[in-house]
Amino acid sequence: MITLASSYWGPASYFKMLSMNEQIAIETQEHFIKQSFRNRCQIYGANGPLNLSIPLRKWKNNAPINQIKISYEDNWQQVHWKSIESSYRASPFFEFYEEEIKSFYQSAEIESLLEFNQKTLFCILNLIKLKPNISETDRFEKQERDWRIILQPKNKGLNKAFQFPKYIQVFEDKHGFISNLSILDVLFNLGPQTSNYLNSIAINN
Repeated sequence: MITLASSYWGPASYFKMLSMNEQIAIETQEHFIKQSFRNRCQIYGANGPLNLSIPLRKWKNNAPINQIKISYEDNWQQVHWKSIESSYRASPFFEFYEEEIKSFYQSAEIESLLEFNQKTLFCILNLIKLKPNISETDRFEKQERDWRIILQPKNKGLNKAFQFPKYIQVFEDKHGFISNLSILDVLFNLGPQTSNYLNSIAINN
């Protein structure tokens, strides 16, 4: 079993780990980490990499992620969906998955960030037909090789930990291939081949 942090439309590397392990624990007890995939994903926009961040209510220092609440003071859902739509409308499989992904930006407000992320996670796993056994942690435990830390955008060695094969992206002719974006980039561009792509990603020791 490995332990992964909660993630908002996590990157390809995150789903690589999900695809190669049958037993996955999602961390619920760690102190929330800012500027991480826990409330941020990166997609491929017309001008290159585009970060989408879920706004959060103020929280107490060292609050565990299962206490972090989403803020709906601003209409971030509309902004995120419009960004996703403009980025991937021209992709081969956008219309195939549009309704499932769009539903997260139209449904009733989900207060808990962890709950929202878990719902997006199971949505993707269902779409790409992956069936790992997912559980949630009930206490924080240190890990020898800690993927909760490795799989962070602030980790400069993240992309060096994996070898990402190229695939065709919507704006590749403008900015070239960009690896390890949100799983949405893989899904909309590769569709049913997403699982095969994840299997093709190599992990560097």
